[in-house]
Amino acid sequence: MKDALKAYRFPIILLSSIILGSAIGLIFGEKAAVLKPLGDLFLNLLFTIVVPLVFFSIASAIANIESMKRLGNILGSMMVVFVATGIISSILMLIAVILIPPAQGVHITLTEPENAEKLSLADQLVKTFTVSDFVNIFSRENMLALIVFSVLVGLAAGLSGEKGKAFAKFLDSGSEVFVRLTQIIMYYAPVGLGAYFSSLIGTFGAQLLGDYARAFLIYFPVSIFYFLVGFTLYAFLAGGKKGVVTFWKHILSPAATALATGSSIGTLPINLEAARKIGVPKDIRETVLPIGATIHMDGSCLSAILKIAFVFGIFNMDFSGWDTFLTAIGVAVLSGVVMSGIPGGGFMGEMLIVSLYGFPPAALPIISAIGVVVDAPATMINSTGDTVAGMLVTRHLEGKDWMEKAEEAELV
Repeated sequence: MKDALKAYRFPIILLSSIILGSAIGLIFGEKAAVLKPLGDLFLNLLFTIVVPLVFFSIASAIANIESMKRLGNILGSMMVVFVATGIISSILMLIAVILIPPAQGVHITLTEPENAEKLSLADQLVKTFTVSDFVNIFSRENMLALIVFSVLVGLAAGLSGEKGKAFAKFLDSGSEVFVRLTQIIMYYAPVGLGAYFSSLIGTFGAQLLGDYARAFLIYFPVSIFYFLVGFTLYAFLAGGKKGVVTFWKHILSPAATALATGSSIGTLPINLEAARKIGVPKDIRETVLPIGATIHMDGSCLSAILKIAFVFGIFNMDFSGWDTFLTAIGVAVLSGVVMSGIPGGGFMGEMLIVSLYGFPPAALPIISAIGVVVDAPATMINSTGDTVAGMLVTRHLEGKDWMEKAEEAELV
């Protein structure tokens, strides 16, 4: 019992601080916003270290991979896992909205969006993978460009042979330093997250009541079910009973951080630390998790299906038939696994829904509003899904005894 309490001590402290902060928000309402600076301090610290952490993590992982075949295997397995989990999450929400139509009894006044900007896909793709100036690579708004740059730097270091070893060691050292910095920042997490949740609940708690309450009341239990049951199943497939126990032992801190930050990128430092403790190898976790934080969004797949079904209901359209369902799943996976990595990709995914089904432009703000309502649980699914995806990739590449190997390596 004492060992269990010791192992779960920090997650318990973290959850207790969130519960206390939420209670303060409910009791004091908007007055609780006075605590927001304490929460912002924690979030700013996390966001500040994201860019160097991503760069050093990916570049060092690539630079130290023994062969390009290993890198190809990691990336290939990663994409299979990302797409598979995206399809599964989409199907789960599809079942939910068929059983409980989200727009039933909802009456929303349709208004035209002020600026429904038409985005050029070609221009977006260029901005996604490149930046026009080196200094722009250091912005978390250009995460995919940063990831591409980090991969190329890692490749260059690895291909430079003996002359590149010193630089590869520098990258590895930088990765370790920022992992340690993450651990230092997490000492402040109970105060920061408690303060942030008190402000969040105090300011926005009542806004979930109204026209979008039904959509939220569908999304929340489905996302919790997917989080608890789906991720438990994935962890079991990755590591058996031991995988399940180890996953839940370390995932609560990233989950709580994701709920507060509303950002998979912001949660990345905590996620990488959790994956390390779980035993996911360095080259896998430092490749899969940073890329996953940008393009792997199971929570967004869940919300895309909900958005489609909701707007179908608003316009009294029949949401049934295999063609409709398969198209909805395809759009959800495209939005959650592909477009999520493009700057403005969330908006592009919403535009795709509107244009593909022929909805009027007035549907766009409705879809966007649903995204805002379900953002917190969606981000939790998006972020923690990367960790369990890393476990699945490891199971595929390292074999069923990968957790035992990790423990042996830890003891050496």
